[in-house]
Amino acid sequence: MSASLPLLVTMGDPAGVGPELIAMLFRDRPDLAQRCVVAGDAATMARARVCLGCDTVAMPLVQATQVAEPAPWGRVSAHAGRAAADCIEWATREALAGRAAGVVTAPIHKEALAAAGVPFPGHTEMLQALAAEHLGVPVARLPVRMMLANPELKTVLVSIHVSLRQAIEAVTHANVLETLRITAAHWARLGLAPPRIAVAGLNPHAGEGGLFGREEIEVIAPAVAQARAEGIEASGPHAPDTVFMRAREGAFDVVVAMYHDQGLIPVKYMGLAHGVNVTLGLPLLRTSPDHGTAFDLAGTGRADPSSLIAAVELAARMSGR
Repeated sequence: MSASLPLLVTMGDPAGVGPELIAMLFRDRPDLAQRCVVAGDAATMARARVCLGCDTVAMPLVQATQVAEPAPWGRVSAHAGRAAADCIEWATREALAGRAAGVVTAPIHKEALAAAGVPFPGHTEMLQALAAEHLGVPVARLPVRMMLANPELKTVLVSIHVSLRQAIEAVTHANVLETLRITAAHWARLGLAPPRIAVAGLNPHAGEGGLFGREEIEVIAPAVAQARAEGIEASGPHAPDTVFMRAREGAFDVVVAMYHDQGLIPVKYMGLAHGVNVTLGLPLLRTSPDHGTAFDLAGTGRADPSSLIAAVELAARMSGR
């Protein structure tokens, strides 16, 4: 990665707050935005600037999608889902080809993607598929993980967008160990010291020695032991109702959570303003805000750009290493 290459910012769902957040980025943080190029639709981004009263703000933009007219604010539509997907695909291919330092993605709407026939439930799965295609390997050969981070807490998930029943089934020795390896590799890729990784249990109180379930004994602890044998500084399984508090207090650098809500509720409870989603395991840098499209705020100019700004700041730091 090179600090001289641009960061590509995808506009997200054009019916949501993404275009406005990007316009706010260029309006409020020109020092940060000077390295950014928007992958979007010119008419949609112009509408966002007019909405904010900053239509004269300069914004480098690549027309990454073809639309007849901007999508109506606050509505789920295949039209909007297709436009969002086009922008993600264009920006990802540019980054994979080495023409961009990374991709920062504004929020998309999963229903809109589905309506457009996009065969992925979210950004993470789409980016994984595009990267696997670029590398010429099956998707299964390119495992990725979601990390949500704010200045006080970082958490990496064993499973992402699946049902809770499927998430429990995904707590296998192989998946937990793979998550630990991907997490450690991310720190190494950035040139950072090996992280102190806390592994949360699946069951209440991490199973209480088997009284509340045996996944900790039969699956999670053996995966932690193998990771430690490989030189990864992992510990656990820890009681999931206290491990995040301990990490926030400085006992650990990152927590590996067993499923989506176990890991994301603690981070999001601390506030969305500074939370950033980072995809680990990809051959490109990708960050995004930790919130959704906020259809109820779209077109009002009242959305908070703090999380998008944090995502760009983190991408800039990571790509500058």
